[in-house]
Amino acid sequence: MKNIRIALWAALLVPAGAWLLADTLWPEPFNYFRFRGVAVQFTGVIAIAVMSVAMVLATRPHWLERHLGGLDKMYRLHKWLGISALVAALTHWWLAQGTKWMVAWGWLERRGRGPRTEISDPLQSWLNSQRHLAESLGEWAFYGAALLIVVALVKRIPYHWFAKTHKLLAVAYLVLVFHTWVLLNTGYWAQPVGWLVALLTLAGAAAALWVLAGRVGASRTTRGEVLTTRYFEPLRVTRTTVALPQGWPGHAPGQFAFVTSRPEEGAHPYTIASAWDNTRREITFVTKALGDHTATLHQTLRPGLPVKVQGPYGCFTFDDGAPRQVWIGGGIGITPFLGRMEQLASEREAGTGPLRPQVDLFHTTRDEDPAALALLEADARAAGVQLHVLVDARDSLLSAERIRTAVPRWREASFWFCGPTGFGEALRRDLVAHGLPTGRFHQELFEMR
Repeated sequence: MKNIRIALWAALLVPAGAWLLADTLWPEPFNYFRFRGVAVQFTGVIAIAVMSVAMVLATRPHWLERHLGGLDKMYRLHKWLGISALVAALTHWWLAQGTKWMVAWGWLERRGRGPRTEISDPLQSWLNSQRHLAESLGEWAFYGAALLIVVALVKRIPYHWFAKTHKLLAVAYLVLVFHTWVLLNTGYWAQPVGWLVALLTLAGAAAALWVLAGRVGASRTTRGEVLTTRYFEPLRVTRTTVALPQGWPGHAPGQFAFVTSRPEEGAHPYTIASAWDNTRREITFVTKALGDHTATLHQTLRPGLPVKVQGPYGCFTFDDGAPRQVWIGGGIGITPFLGRMEQLASEREAGTGPLRPQVDLFHTTRDEDPAALALLEADARAAGVQLHVLVDARDSLLSAERIRTAVPRWREASFWFCGPTGFGEALRRDLVAHGLPTGRFHQELFEMR
């Protein structure tokens, strides 16, 4: 989380600093219209800068994962950048459009403009001729982008509608790049702020075209077919094993992938619930019915069904070198720990694995299924993991105090959490307040919107 906060502030402060080298928000003599002129430029630079960074992140650049803590963290940054862009663009729009309305309503009195300087530069003359078009297109692109960002933030809208409509942001972004290139203060282009805007918009435009061409993750997509499925009805959970005969590079337990089983539905992200064996070349996903698509998976998935698997992604891979680990899986958040236990059991049986840390696994669940619990207990025994299962109605809710009591040497451990975000944050705050270093609490942010 620390790295994505740094990245967010950098995306906001670097363009702001570059702009302040070229201009000021306190022009002399100061009046509303002079302030409005520079503030429109400032908010426009901030909005297009953060949108450009968000657009690059939308291509899922693999090289950035290790720096930002995984694709799940990158998507959280993408979300914050989108919200920041919306705020900056809304302010930009109000300064530009709202001022016209306030003049029309008689709230402001516009002073007469002085004589315009004659322009001899052909490029500048052409840009001036495009101002009205750039303003009109930019206004409508802003309306479209604002609507699409709101759609992305409203969780009640089905994921497949979000995924399909979110691509349209790339179109709106390209229009806003044209808007920026035409309307940016000409004097900025010869200064750091102009160089930064040029670099970011060119990178963002390339990313937008990549998104529109459907090339995101194409080089990391493998075709496979469903081998087996099993539905645990009390939990509303489907366990699916997929054969990947060729192309899959392998994965570390705790990583995730995007899976397409129905082209009209598109790709959905699922945590991988198995270790990788290059001789078997099979991968397992455990999915809970949380929406329209996942609620019918146990009916639509069948042996032999072709699927596409894109990945692997994520850095939730348990490799921090701590002598002891505490795993916490809330509900379907148990998934990454299943893959890790399979790997530990395999290494333990073969006697080939390195010395592993002592592990306590806490699994909290609202629903209980004896068959699923028996499988989980068998996995934990085979891996040498101490399992603690808590059913909400029977055992009450898990707390940090309960963990500290069950694991006396918890201060030596690293913590790995996958589950509801608020629950994880509450545990982290409590543990840190009692002496756990912040960097030893690892939390998967499995929210792709």
